[in-house]
Amino acid sequence: MLRPRRSDATRSLRELIHSLRKGEITGCQPIPYGSNYTFLLRVQGRSNVLGIYKPRDGEIPLWDFPSGTLYLREYASYLVASALNWTFVPPTVIRDGPYGIGSLQLFVEHETQVNPLTVLDRHPDDLRRICLFDWIANNADRKPGHCLLDSEGQVWGIDHGLTFNTHPKLRTWIWAFGGESLLAEHCVDLERLLRQLRNRRVLRKALSGLLSEEEIHALIFRTRMMLSIGQFPGLE
Repeated sequence: MLRPRRSDATRSLRELIHSLRKGEITGCQPIPYGSNYTFLLRVQGRSNVLGIYKPRDGEIPLWDFPSGTLYLREYASYLVASALNWTFVPPTVIRDGPYGIGSLQLFVEHETQVNPLTVLDRHPDDLRRICLFDWIANNADRKPGHCLLDSEGQVWGIDHGLTFNTHPKLRTWIWAFGGESLLAEHCVDLERLLRQLRNRRVLRKALSGLLSEEEIHALIFRTRMMLSIGQFPGLE
C-alpha cells in the first residue's frame, strides 16, 4: 500500500483544522452521555466532517477545576500531544457553535465492541504513549471508553477536559506499564516538549491563553519528573 507523502498528510491535516475552525455548521445533534452537554456537529468546509462539540456553557461546575475551563483543556491536550508528535488526540479547535464558544474535535469512526484489554494486548506502544501523556497532563478521567480503536487499527484518546490540574488528580485504567523503563524515543519526545515549554514561543504562548501559569509550571515539573524517574510509575 502506498503511504501518503508527509506534505500530503500535512495538507490534509490543515484542511481538517480549517474545516473544523471555519466550516459552516449544518447539523447539531445532542449526545445523551456524560455529565456535560455534548453535541455531534456536521460541518461543511474544505473537508466535510463530523465533530464533537463541547460548549463552555454546557459544563457542569466542579469544585476542583475552575468553571468554564474544560473546553480549553481539551484544546491544550491536543496542542501538547501534537508537540510530542503523538497523534492520538483527534484534531481539536476552539470556535463558536450553536451554544456559544467551546471545543470542537474531529469525530473518530471507531469500533464499538472492542474490549479495552484487547487494545492493550494488541497495541501496547500506543497505550504506552497515552499512559505517559496522562501522567504529565495529570489526567483525572482516563476511562477505558476514552480509548478508541478505528477501522485502520489506530488507537485514539478522547475526553481530556479534566487535565492539567496543579494538584495530583491522576485517575486511569492504564497501569500495566508500571515499573517499565521509558523508551529512548519517549525521552526524546519529552525533552522536545520541555524545550518548547521553556522558550516561551509558539506552544508556550498558546498554552498561556488556555491554562494558568501555575498549571503550565506544574506541567513542566511533571515532565521533568518523568524524565528524572525514567520509568512508568506504578500504583505504589
